[in-house]
Amino acid sequence: MITAERKPLEEIIDYVKPFKRILLLGCNECVTVCAAGGRKEVGLLASGLQMAMLKAGSSIEIREHTLERQCDPEYVEELVPMIDGADAILSMACGCGVQQLAMRFKDKPVFPAVNTKFMGGSQRQGVWDERCQGCGDCLLGITGGICPIARCAKQLMNGPCGGSCDGKCEIGEDVECAWHLIWERLKALGLQDRYLEIMPAKDWRPAGGAGPRKIIREDLAE
Repeated sequence: MITAERKPLEEIIDYVKPFKRILLLGCNECVTVCAAGGRKEVGLLASGLQMAMLKAGSSIEIREHTLERQCDPEYVEELVPMIDGADAILSMACGCGVQQLAMRFKDKPVFPAVNTKFMGGSQRQGVWDERCQGCGDCLLGITGGICPIARCAKQLMNGPCGGSCDGKCEIGEDVECAWHLIWERLKALGLQDRYLEIMPAKDWRPAGGAGPRKIIREDLAE
């Protein structure tokens, strides 16, 4: 899941204050799950913006809408009948959704209302943590399902480092050492021998070192 947090209201106001009519868009996917940009959050932001603008002696017209997915051209097409009535678009989706809107509606300014954070999972109610950096060459089959790229502060391919102590990372007592977790996981599975295998330096080209990445499925591409 892609996680996000809403930008400070002051930053959002700076984006939209030159405009009178705003199309405020939520997304029913990841940002809904992490309570950053779903239908509820769209309503709260719309109210907050209108109150702030009135307090500043101005006014703004906001039309609210939530798409099933903002990163999918099929769903973005739903917006065509609404676009002429808007001076600008304010998106509560991740950066992928913002860019999809900007590509489709080239004559409209598109602004992000959230900061895209990371790909993660739910730790407990209201808490999400990073699990994946999309490195393009998954190591989870070797490391017991625990990612050293996303979860080790140094992204070590062989660990732990000398800063690990009692299962914690040197950067903070609340940060678990990823390689300690990997060892405990492999030991529980009876796969300790995998830990002894030295992994080579990582090839970062699949992580985007050769420019923006793309997946093409010939059996699906038109």
